[in-house]
Amino acid sequence: KMPAIPFGALDAYLHKTGPTRVIPFDLSDSIQTPYPATSPNLLANYIRINPFEDVTTKPNASSQTFYVIRGSGYTDSEYGRINWSEGDVFVLPVDTEAKHVATADTAMYWVHDQPLLDYLGAKAVEKRFEPTLYTKEALFEEIRKVQAIPGIKKRNRCGVLLGNTATPLTKTVTHTQWCLMNIIMPEDNQKPHRHNSVALDMVIHADEGVYTLIGKKVDSEGNIINPIKQPWRSGEVFITPPGLWHSHHNESDSPALILPMQDAALHTYMRTLDIQFC
Repeated sequence: KMPAIPFGALDAYLHKTGPTRVIPFDLSDSIQTPYPATSPNLLANYIRINPFEDVTTKPNASSQTFYVIRGSGYTDSEYGRINWSEGDVFVLPVDTEAKHVATADTAMYWVHDQPLLDYLGAKAVEKRFEPTLYTKEALFEEIRKVQAIPGIKKRNRCGVLLGNTATPLTKTVTHTQWCLMNIIMPEDNQKPHRHNSVALDMVIHADEGVYTLIGKKVDSEGNIINPIKQPWRSGEVFITPPGLWHSHHNESDSPALILPMQDAALHTYMRTLDIQFC
């Protein structure tokens, strides 16, 4: 029997203390892969870098996405230097050896598609997109534009989907990965939806009282039946398994931000995403 994608979270405490290191969210035992993986196609990681230290990454991956949880610094690779700071997102292409240098206490969220390549027994050799930086300032400027759209409160999501000029058909951050910066305002709810991609959800900011409900079925009024409740904790990643209904809720007094990364670009290309809304 094919093992299900499990629920789970990777404690944010892990990237707040200790030596400079990569901390994989490895669920290979649960999903029965002979290589590190969080989902069949993706591996999520924290990268902790102490001030004025560095770490080098070089996965056999066709695409990599980084989100800067905190800190500042730069990344050097064959493509040049990317300067980054808290709240920035950047992507690197095929099989890139990258040296990440911190100028302050730093944590990053790093997702790549090496599990997909490992499953195929393939090596990434062709660059499919250029290294791209999405600054925090640019992302929040786009969010403000979205919030100004008439009737936006009635929509299922309020956020910015990161795109790339190299992916005109899928309109995704890379050819295999999908990334959305989603905001939920205080005392607001985002109604249930479902999709066939696995969501690896990084909580950028949430006060107590923000959570996701996840379940197999919805009732006639669009409420999830017997849901599992997943609290949002700032700086922590959790999994939303594929095919399950999920809704987001903010019962706090402050806006909440989340950055899901998914293999939805692959599903979009294959026409198998099957996203549905209540």
